Amino acid sequence: MTRFVERHPAWALIVIIAIALALWLIFAVWPPGLEEAIGRKRVFLNAVFNGITLGGLYFLVASGFTLIFGLMRNVNLAHGSLYLFGGYVGYAISASTGSWILSFIIAFILTALVGILLQVIVFRRMEGQDLRQTMVTIGLSIVFADLMLWACGGDFYQIQTPSWLIGPVELPLITALKSSGEPVYLRYPLVRLVIFAASVVIGIAMWLALNRTRIGMIIRAGVDDRDILAATGVRIQIVFVLVFALGAGLAGIAGVVGGTFQSLSPGEDIRFLLASLVVVIVGGMGSIPGAALGALIIGLAEQLGSVYIPTYAIVVTFLIMVLVLALRPQGLLARR
Repeated sequence: MTRFVERHPAWALIVIIAIALALWLIFAVWPPGLEEAIGRKRVFLNAVFNGITLGGLYFLVASGFTLIFGLMRNVNLAHGSLYLFGGYVGYAISASTGSWILSFIIAFILTALVGILLQVIVFRRMEGQDLRQTMVTIGLSIVFADLMLWACGGDFYQIQTPSWLIGPVELPLITALKSSGEPVYLRYPLVRLVIFAASVVIGIAMWLALNRTRIGMIIRAGVDDRDILAATGVRIQIVFVLVFALGAGLAGIAGVVGGTFQSLSPGEDIRFLLASLVVVIVGGMGSIPGAALGALIIGLAEQLGSVYIPTYAIVVTFLIMVLVLALRPQGLLARR
């Protein structure tokens, strides 16, 4: 951080001002003139929290994608299909057993198994052949989409929120003042906050595993020079299978999350594949912190854009990606 401030003092000043302005907008009581200009504070805060929690969902999808694409250099454009498959599995388990937690476990296991099959049957035969991997996984994503459409139909599905997570929770953020001077606090769905907290825990655990454990060292070494690592006796293909399984399993978990506070339907696979690509490009390939930052930026841009400039909300997302590619092509927090 100190080096960044020394090298880019102007950008550091802009970032500090932006952070200070954001904190003021969130915690301060808005004057009437500001509410007349941009709307009620409650709408703004809901958009901010929706963006943050949506960023948590995008991170779960993109973190698996950055493991497979950013670290292992496997171009898996069927990653969105793993998300939708995990969501459908989670819905089926939740509807049949009534257990929300069990749906996460089964979705993770089954999507991880599909990931293992993809790695062994497809990617192991095409290592280093990016174009072939791209074309084959595009074809697989189309096949998977048709199979899921045949099995589940074109209806919308939503996974039932468990009773202990139903309802809003009051947050210490003032949205308005009553005529008596009594503050009105923001109420926000508890399930979204719990899911976001879980995504933070998963992200920290992944970063620690990749940067502070022996298996993480082996993974990073295998990406940089797999021949030397194999010469030391490490069975690199088994390591890569496990990493691919973890990345696919995270996509399955994200599918259950998405099915809980959004919905599941045909086409969601393409949407979340594109979101993963944008997040990884913005944050930097192979970087877990980069995936977290990219997911937060894209989630906030999407939700704030849908509230204040709904016609151009999708344009804002891709404009951010274009700016990052123009100014820092390797991503904001690219792995060195």
